[in-house]
Amino acid sequence: MTIRNILCAYSSEDGQASGLDHAIRMARHHDAWLTGVLCHGRHALERSSSARIPEAVRSILREADNARIAEARARFQAAVAEGYKPDRAEFVDLDPDSAGPLSAFARCFDMVVTGAHSARPDEDHLSAHPDTLALQSGRPVLVVPDDYEADALADHAVVAWDGGRAAARAIGDAVDILAEKARVTILTVGRKSTAPDHVDALLRHLKRHGIEAVSEHRAQGHASIAQTIEMSAKELGARLIVMGAFEHSKFRHDLFGGVTTEVIGTATVPVFMSH
Repeated sequence: MTIRNILCAYSSEDGQASGLDHAIRMARHHDAWLTGVLCHGRHALERSSSARIPEAVRSILREADNARIAEARARFQAAVAEGYKPDRAEFVDLDPDSAGPLSAFARCFDMVVTGAHSARPDEDHLSAHPDTLALQSGRPVLVVPDDYEADALADHAVVAWDGGRAAARAIGDAVDILAEKARVTILTVGRKSTAPDHVDALLRHLKRHGIEAVSEHRAQGHASIAQTIEMSAKELGARLIVMGAFEHSKFRHDLFGGVTTEVIGTATVPVFMSH
């Protein structure tokens, strides 16, 4: 996948700097166009009790949102002016009531860079949902942890492989990114002592793309699969995790939890995911 058009979606005040810095770093590396976007809905108070909220209170909420949007725009423009090319960047204030959901807008880009969703009451309605974007946009999503700092893009990527459809899709979307890495590790996790089927075929596939990857199998033990992936990435010195998103249904993940949800919420390095 050639990267020429990147969407950087606002996630929170805390997460904007790390996600935006990483998006600029990627845009600079690929000489890509960069679009910042903040998609805003109605405040939680308006959604839960709009009929009982006086118009004066609604106005206060909207003014607060407008101030936050203006601040996000100013941060984006200042960061681009300092670290990239203003003539190849723009900021979009997306109103879902008139322009449709963020996931539909994201389909017009090569990939999305964002942070973990913020559940803070004052910004929940402004914060992008990376899980929804991965599920509904048809585009890969790179989730950058809050306060993540790096001088350069990762030179070692860990690819979480379970032989499933979503993992195959993630590798297909990330193959050009992986081709630039000095090291790529195919990580398999399970209670069995052997890796899932077709790891050798996957290594051969990557080699045909010029990627000299190695495989690593880790027993799950008492830790969850997500914890094992994250611990393995840290032990191996990898600064990027590539994985499939929501191999099982989103409803099941919301109800019982799952690997995707846990990794998004706890990873300390960027996570590239596709569905």
